[in-house]
Amino acid sequence: MTRFRAALVGLGFGAEFIPIYQRHPDAEMYAICQRSKQKLDQIGDAFGIERRFQSYEELLKDPDVDFVHINTPIPDHAAMTIAALEAGKHVACTVPMATSVEDCRRIVELCDKTGLKYMMMETVVYSREFLYIKELLEKGELGRLQFLQASHQQDMDGWPGYWPGLPPMHYATHCVGPVLGLPRKDAEYVSCFGSGTIRADMIAIHGSPWAVETAHLKLRNSDLSARIIRSLFDTARQYRESIDVYGSKKAFEWPLIEDEPAVLHTAKKPEPEIPELVRVPDFAHLLPEGIRQFTQKGVYDIAENEHLSFTQGGGHGGSHPHLAHEFLRALAEDRDPWPNARQSANWTCVGILAHESAMAGGERRDLPEWSFSD
Repeated sequence: MTRFRAALVGLGFGAEFIPIYQRHPDAEMYAICQRSKQKLDQIGDAFGIERRFQSYEELLKDPDVDFVHINTPIPDHAAMTIAALEAGKHVACTVPMATSVEDCRRIVELCDKTGLKYMMMETVVYSREFLYIKELLEKGELGRLQFLQASHQQDMDGWPGYWPGLPPMHYATHCVGPVLGLPRKDAEYVSCFGSGTIRADMIAIHGSPWAVETAHLKLRNSDLSARIIRSLFDTARQYRESIDVYGSKKAFEWPLIEDEPAVLHTAKKPEPEIPELVRVPDFAHLLPEGIRQFTQKGVYDIAENEHLSFTQGGGHGGSHPHLAHEFLRALAEDRDPWPNARQSANWTCVGILAHESAMAGGERRDLPEWSFSD
């Protein structure tokens, strides 16, 4: 059995993947990379990782690195991905893939040229809720899919760096991914409208005035459309990443308040009996035994020394071990991961083009043909 040597780049929330790779039978947690030497050594000492890099360029020169897992700020994703592919490394990268359609295209072309694997690590499509809906669909319990909608609403006030004033749809994959991922379809075109106005000091940063952007997607080779809602600033709402799915037999609606039960609606029942509250189960059984614990809700210590107490506990709907497992199995089986480079580009470009549409009064924007996978 081949074990693939992982290099983790960016040790903020990305450090949560270290114990997953250390316990996965297909992985060797080989190297970490962080500009801050203090943080690099804290994490390295806590997890017993000897290979440490402050320079990404030096990391890519190491012939023993099989793949990089990029968890750096959004503006760095495309350049770091392209550099890794050009250096002969497979790439897993947190969302979004890139900040421009052109950079998405370059990554797709590099993967086609080199045969290397790329996976955008979109958490929502490996969350326990999404896996539950996917199971209902595969068992035929939803019936025919009729409509999908998703939202990602979050107050990002006070976040540093590139976040202030960011157009809502420039960080949209958490709601685009599930509405395209469930039916396994690409977006063909999008139309988007902005609503409301954020503060003037924020508008000046990116030239984007909207408090909320709402888009409709037409799914390619399908009778389906989907709606997505995105907000970042000056909109009152508890953090929510959600997907609602309406089928001919059953419909699933994400909880309105975090940690409350979801609602499952069943057709052709007496009206009061149509909805029922459901607790979404854990899908740890899909994973190797050594990493099942990382799907669990709650927080617990996994590494501790005199410098650092590090905790991890089922972040992003328990998706982290599922993401790592899918990427590692794709390497082991020499197949594309899901989502692969082309699918990741389609999901990412939806948000980029949706904002363009909003700025143009809702004009239709077609997704590029090179982003179609079906």
